[in-house]
Amino acid sequence: MDIAKVINGIRVDPASTAPMYLQIANSFMTKIQGNLLPAGTKLPPERELADLLSVSRTTIINAYRLLEERGLIATRIGSGTYVAEMPAADPQTPAMPWEQLFTPRYKSPLSSLLRNLVAAPTANKNISFAAGMPDPLLYPLNVIQEALVGERSSMECAEFGYIATDGYLPLKQSLTAWQSRHGIDTSAEKTLIVSGSQQGLYLIIKAFVEPRDYVIVESPTYLGAIQIFEASGARILCLPQSASLDLELLEDYLIRYRPKLFYTIPTFQNPTGRIMSLRDRQELIRLGARYRLAIVEDDPYGQLYYGQQPPPSLKSLDTYGGVIYLGTFSKILFPALRIGWVNAETAVVNRLSEQKQFIDLHSNNLSQKIIHLCLTEDYLEAHLKTVRRVYRKRRDTAASALRRYCGGHLDFELPEGGFYLWCDVRPPVSPDELLRCAAAEGVTFVPGQAFYVNGAESHQIRLCFVTHDDTLLSEGIRRLGKIFASGAAQRDDQSKMARKPII
Repeated sequence: MDIAKVINGIRVDPASTAPMYLQIANSFMTKIQGNLLPAGTKLPPERELADLLSVSRTTIINAYRLLEERGLIATRIGSGTYVAEMPAADPQTPAMPWEQLFTPRYKSPLSSLLRNLVAAPTANKNISFAAGMPDPLLYPLNVIQEALVGERSSMECAEFGYIATDGYLPLKQSLTAWQSRHGIDTSAEKTLIVSGSQQGLYLIIKAFVEPRDYVIVESPTYLGAIQIFEASGARILCLPQSASLDLELLEDYLIRYRPKLFYTIPTFQNPTGRIMSLRDRQELIRLGARYRLAIVEDDPYGQLYYGQQPPPSLKSLDTYGGVIYLGTFSKILFPALRIGWVNAETAVVNRLSEQKQFIDLHSNNLSQKIIHLCLTEDYLEAHLKTVRRVYRKRRDTAASALRRYCGGHLDFELPEGGFYLWCDVRPPVSPDELLRCAAAEGVTFVPGQAFYVNGAESHQIRLCFVTHDDTLLSEGIRRLGKIFASGAAQRDDQSKMARKPII
């Protein structure tokens, strides 16, 4: 089939009240349902279709995303996008018009790709550098057994009923004691237990940010935060990453825009792995106090240092009560327990608790009980010593393999902690094409554009080095080196550069 003949029949009207991505998606739906595009038909790549229709690539990504949600197309990593098999319809029973009933929602251009990448660690023969997930083989499962049936288990029937929204009180108390040993002076009343720090961030945005409010983020930054801010309708101000915090630009933002908050990952930042210096932390607190700025400190990796301990957290330096601290056990213990916490002033904790009631009443009882045992019996500290040693070795293994197999094609700085290597891919190699080629070789990673607001163009990639052992780390990087050496990603990128610019 000459796909160009079918595509050329699609007309996009910029003056229409319907968004262009919706016009394109509806045109495809008509052709698919009319069997003009039969099941198994391979659709053009996003950039190629954008050229053909004279629209932006983001428009095509959103159109494909909507068609995928409708079950009309399917994306196969490393292969392309295809028309899906359509189930036989019962002529007597019309299908439910789900898309007409759904409320409008934010659609992330990268959500489909990232969902596939996060699921990749479970795929057979796949080596995933994509998901920021600890190595399951290092989970201390004996702690769960001890919490449930061991000698220290002392569960009462009441603990299996509803508990306070703000969390299991013994956990809040043990967490407070643990944090005090790490320099954070807080209390149970200023602590909210949440279902992972992602929920904590969501609650903060719901409580503080309205559409068109200004917020500040680092650039690049955690992709989950970008998605939440964009979905809230916030106007995002970016603070470019550099060797030191751009305090002059930050103060300019504070004066001109009066932003609601500043979201930052000061310790082993995701994705760059960088550390905000002590001086910059102190100056940030000084500015925050002067302008009454709410600072959201996301700290999933602060305990995962592989040399010297990092500087004190912003929360421990807080002089005006403006830092809202987010912590999680997902990176240092068990992601599946979905337990995180928020430290903030009592008024903030009370407001977030109200928001949490609308979602899940309270976080999982058993998970909170298990974490409480980890803290009171010092299981967590012992586990941290183990993973710091193992992850440091893996970081060094990954760095050595990158220098050996990919040294002429990418650059990186060795992080002092955390999960990630942030690599600059030297042109003319395209990270997108590199991902496509790598997926065909059973290797996945996250392209850098995912960590920038609006998916800005990036020549970077993020590699997670903690999920796999040394052997798989080296093998995965060897496969990347093979792609670099073959020139496949470079040739594809050069052919795309010859096309007309995307409008």
